[in-house]
Amino acid sequence: MAVGTLALFYPVFMPASAAAIAYAGHRASLVDWPVVLREFLTGPGRTSRILLVFFLVLNWKSLPLAWTVRIFHAFAYHVLRRPKHLPPRSLFHYSITSSRTSLLETDYNLHKSNSTYFADLDVSRSHLVTHLLGPAMPTVAANAKNQLVRDKDGNLVSGSFGIGLGAVFCSFRKEISPLQGYEMWSRVLAWDRKWLYIVTHFVIKGKVRPTGWDGRKMGPTRVKVQKADGSGEVVEDWSKYVIATAISKYVFKLGRFTVHPAIVVGANGLLPERPAEGWTGGESGTGTPDEVIEGPEAGEGEWDWRAVERERRRGMEFAEHFAALDGTNDLFDGGEDSAIGRFPIG
Repeated sequence: MAVGTLALFYPVFMPASAAAIAYAGHRASLVDWPVVLREFLTGPGRTSRILLVFFLVLNWKSLPLAWTVRIFHAFAYHVLRRPKHLPPRSLFHYSITSSRTSLLETDYNLHKSNSTYFADLDVSRSHLVTHLLGPAMPTVAANAKNQLVRDKDGNLVSGSFGIGLGAVFCSFRKEISPLQGYEMWSRVLAWDRKWLYIVTHFVIKGKVRPTGWDGRKMGPTRVKVQKADGSGEVVEDWSKYVIATAISKYVFKLGRFTVHPAIVVGANGLLPERPAEGWTGGESGTGTPDEVIEGPEAGEGEWDWRAVERERRRGMEFAEHFAALDGTNDLFDGGEDSAIGRFPIG
């Protein structure tokens, strides 16, 4: 998702898409579909046509413009289907998206090519961020009215709102076979003063169910099983179903100004009020680091600012290592000690 995409999506792409769909529907209504279908299935060359349709259906996600359709579908879907209010504990809950490996995504090792994971990540992150933070985006974008974002001198920031993808890391654990179904479980991992970190697990389809849903019922859930002696819940090793894990980082922008992620998250009502310097204060820009955050674990009792901050810090233990890789840019020396060669068809 590039900076500026969202600024164009609602006022430009949605009306244009609606007009295109309406026109296509009008033209389709003028076609004698029974005759067209009969000719397609029984006319000369029917075998080739049927095989071609079968091939296109199996590989639709790899066709031209399919990625754009998948991304824009995520935007539009959550405009129409998102619950009006999400509980604060939703901030670290998973967004689940299903997919299947197409034949055109399969490499010479006869499994899903590693490069194709990143297109799936685009779709999964778009679902998560649009669902979780969608209502906050126009609020932050209307900064002249809502006055949420100021620079270091206290001046209101202006400009179009957008989201930029800063980096992606992916660790591969198992292969995905051709036509195999899988799920992408994405959630907020943590944030610092600049980046919102998102973790995505590629999971074997049908093996894992959540214990509940934050909004309307969206599928089957998992029943918690108690030990025979009643001493506690039976905990399964869910990691055995993980195919790959990726971490991505997003930056929020108003024009060229970087918006603190906590401002966007807070604008959606997902951050409980925090004492002292709040969510953007302190030298770290993420609150006072020595604040006492002991208390009930996330999911136990009331979800307060301490539970959110504990989860954020837990995620930052991993995100900090990912962020440190930005320093590898300085390793590039421009071939100071020569290079191997320059090769064609890159």
